[in-house]
Amino acid sequence: NKSTKKMIRLFSNRVISRVVTQQTFVPSIVSGVSVSRKFLHSTPIVRSGDVTYQHQDTPDNNSQTPFEFTDENYEKVFQILGKYPKSFKQSAIMPLLDLAQRQEGWIPLSAMNKIAHICEVQPIRVYEVASFYTMFNRKRVGKYLVQLCGTTPCMIRGAESIMETIQKHLGIEAGETTPDGLFTLMEVECLGACVNAPMIQINDDFYEDLTPETTIKVLDSLKNGTPIKVGPQNGRNGCIGVQGKTTLTSPPIAHPCRDLDKC
Repeated sequence: NKSTKKMIRLFSNRVISRVVTQQTFVPSIVSGVSVSRKFLHSTPIVRSGDVTYQHQDTPDNNSQTPFEFTDENYEKVFQILGKYPKSFKQSAIMPLLDLAQRQEGWIPLSAMNKIAHICEVQPIRVYEVASFYTMFNRKRVGKYLVQLCGTTPCMIRGAESIMETIQKHLGIEAGETTPDGLFTLMEVECLGACVNAPMIQINDDFYEDLTPETTIKVLDSLKNGTPIKVGPQNGRNGCIGVQGKTTLTSPPIAHPCRDLDKC
């Protein structure tokens, strides 16, 4: 009847109103458009994947900031372009972004504009690539970019204590750079060295099987400019277990092949 339906509507509206008042709105920028994420609880969630994709001008990163490839790197630019048909220069965007980052240590806006000019595409075509892949640094980072893996295998093997060690030793938090511009610390997802957990990637090199003590040793060696062994820091060879090789200890015996000449 009408009175029953009215009561159901009133009850439903109260429930909906109660749920809405408990939602927490966390602003996020996706491709330059502001959106809101809704969570059914009262505490905001900070996610490691929340990144500002929209460019923000700074004194050292704007469209007027000078950028030019070095003469040596221009030779590499022509080598890269030579790998693709002339009508598909845009295929060179990713390797050229990598080249610019290796030259500058990061990728300023003016470098992206230069790459767009070289590839004869609209700048947005370069922006959307650079903002999609997290390996492209669109903000200035230190000479040594320390990326700590925080995914499950590394976490179980002590990644949290390694993070605390780095933060305490360098005096910075994740996402920050030391005042001398030497180190930037980031927490990232799986780097594919789970069998050697916990580990960090510094620039292009992996340092694995870490303890707080060996982590400090790696950082100090880089700071002082002294050589440091790349890879496992506990003395083992590659990803071979502590018990040594248990399989493939000798060259495999080849299977007999048919003598096709006699067929």
